Amino acid sequence: MEKVKSFIKEFWIYIVLIIIILLVKKFIVMPIRVNGTSMIDTLHHNDIMILDKISYRFKDIKRFDIVVVDDKEELIIKRIIGLPGENIEYKDNKLYVNGKMVKENFSHKETYDYSIEELDATEVPEDSYFVLGDNRLNSKDSRIIGFIPKDQILGKTSLTIFPFNRFGNKK
Repeated sequence: MEKVKSFIKEFWIYIVLIIIILLVKKFIVMPIRVNGTSMIDTLHHNDIMILDKISYRFKDIKRFDIVVVDDKEELIIKRIIGLPGENIEYKDNKLYVNGKMVKENFSHKETYDYSIEELDATEVPEDSYFVLGDNRLNSKDSRIIGFIPKDQILGKTSLTIFPFNRFGNKK
């Protein structure tokens, strides 16, 4: 018993630090690795980013945010394109939201003509989102897996921390 008390007395600060780190990772931020090429040119395979798990508790999800989605098979990183209640369509590589062209403020590969009517919907359902990868010709996204319920969005990511030559915010 005396050895246990001595151990706790000597190492309590390390135990508290480990608990704090685990809580921060579970509820606030955590590193996440980009897996695949679906977000090229913005993100690259094996980039390590910081996942912000808390900001969507205080702010709304916005168009063009880069998010991490738990699609039940794996964690995927995609870009928010369509918000709840919107009709989304691509014609001639241009995004149309509710019939009006919206300029995309990031670089992406060609997007073939597409309408969410192909998902048997006229608008993005309530509490759901339409997401795409930036590498539109090679992306498992809403065109394949459907609308993403809000509770499957783990958080927002934009800060690449590794490799160091790609360090910084991505938009």
